[in-house]
Amino acid sequence: MPSFRKAKDQAEYAIRKKLQFGKARHTNKDDRKIHSLGTARNYQQALTTLTQWLKDNRLCDLRRLTKETALQYLELRGQSVGQKTLDQDRQAIQLHLGISLPVIKSELTQALKSRAYTVAQIELVMQRQTEKNRLATSIAASAGLRAHELLTLRRREERKASTHRTWSPQRFIGRQGNVYTVVGKGGLIREVLIPPALAIKLESKRFTSPIIVYDRKIKYLQYYNIAGGKNWTNSFSAASKRILGWSYGAHGLRHTYAQQRMDELQQRGFIYQDALGLVSQAMGHFRPDITEVYLR
Repeated sequence: MPSFRKAKDQAEYAIRKKLQFGKARHTNKDDRKIHSLGTARNYQQALTTLTQWLKDNRLCDLRRLTKETALQYLELRGQSVGQKTLDQDRQAIQLHLGISLPVIKSELTQALKSRAYTVAQIELVMQRQTEKNRLATSIAASAGLRAHELLTLRRREERKASTHRTWSPQRFIGRQGNVYTVVGKGGLIREVLIPPALAIKLESKRFTSPIIVYDRKIKYLQYYNIAGGKNWTNSFSAASKRILGWSYGAHGLRHTYAQQRMDELQQRGFIYQDALGLVSQAMGHFRPDITEVYLR
């Protein structure tokens, strides 16, 4: 049964059990204890924020936290905080659970660093990629996908979008294609639109049976033989540097998608805020202020 104690109290209790003041941290690196008051304060705040999220979403209490729920939280947290804060949250949770967690990339940090590619630049980069990576780049650019989402593509009839969100029927207006689903940040399942020609190519790469793949130590069930995850982002960045002399990273493709869709929707008569809301849904944010970062 979940605890009814306040989030702050749960976090304080969890941290108190890990305190080990009076011993130098550099001589006790692997004892899974906290040796500094500053670290204790930071970790307690991190666990308080986590516990409040658990309570707000009626999931569990801090004592019953699982690795899967922790990863879901970190994925969502990465949309609104920078990499330094996200790493600190991960370290606090690792200490609490007594396990190692994979590094989660902050989407906010990526968005602030990345910039949009032009269509011509994307075409040049693709010329320097293998067929497998080239197809992944085309799909990611046309549908605004994150790197790991390429590994989660499935037909719409095989998996429905998350029902706890309200999806606007207008989010794909003005575009034609086949609807698939992907698993985004925090396990949110959303529909994405892939142009007809690309959908045909994608279906030609469908596995007879799905395979298990790992990306950044996270397990995925992959249905299509296309690139994705860290291997694909590395390929894109390397190809970009070879042909353009620089790289904004594969995340720059989401900037391109956001800016293209905003232009398309506004040309169809949508006011700025309505267009921004639709693009936010299509990108799996549901927070227009985050999507707005991609429009710089």
